[in-house]
Amino acid sequence: MQATQIRRGMVINVSGDPCKVMEFRHVTPGKGQAVVQTRLRNLRTGSSFEYRFRSTESVERVILDEQQFEYLYYDGNSYVFMNTETFEQVSLSEEILGDAIHYLLPNARITIEFYQSEPIGIQLPPTVDLKVVETEPSLKGATVSAQNKPAKLETGLVVQVPPFVEPGDIVRIDTTEGTYLERVKG
Repeated sequence: MQATQIRRGMVINVSGDPCKVMEFRHVTPGKGQAVVQTRLRNLRTGSSFEYRFRSTESVERVILDEQQFEYLYYDGNSYVFMNTETFEQVSLSEEILGDAIHYLLPNARITIEFYQSEPIGIQLPPTVDLKVVETEPSLKGATVSAQNKPAKLETGLVVQVPPFVEPGDIVRIDTTEGTYLERVKG
């Protein structure tokens, strides 16, 4: 495909490695050739970098194999997942998972992405519901417009929540931004 067809979220081949497009921008200078400026993340190494394509350049789109897995447990070194169809188990390191470890609960169903039979990442659901384990008590008479407070969730993630959220509450978290959306159960 042409470089001008690059969109956010696509996976493309750059120097033999699968890279996810995090940001892209079409730049048309006053003179000279138009370019596509991108911010890419190498799915094998996890490193992010900027890359500029000429608008006429051809780019190879990478199609990842996606399979449904269930998160089982953390064994001290890696996170263990089971394929829901074949019952095959796969262990993924913290480096591959990155921030996704803060959204994993046992028995959660997720999609693991494979490139040439090698697991390179996961797709989280858009939201997860997590239990608040620790937060400051709310002040009597505090209004909704009061400042948010930090809350530690069952996975170790710390997010800012409204003052009415208490320990034991279940809150919905946006997995792309890592932010509080709403209280599900209080």
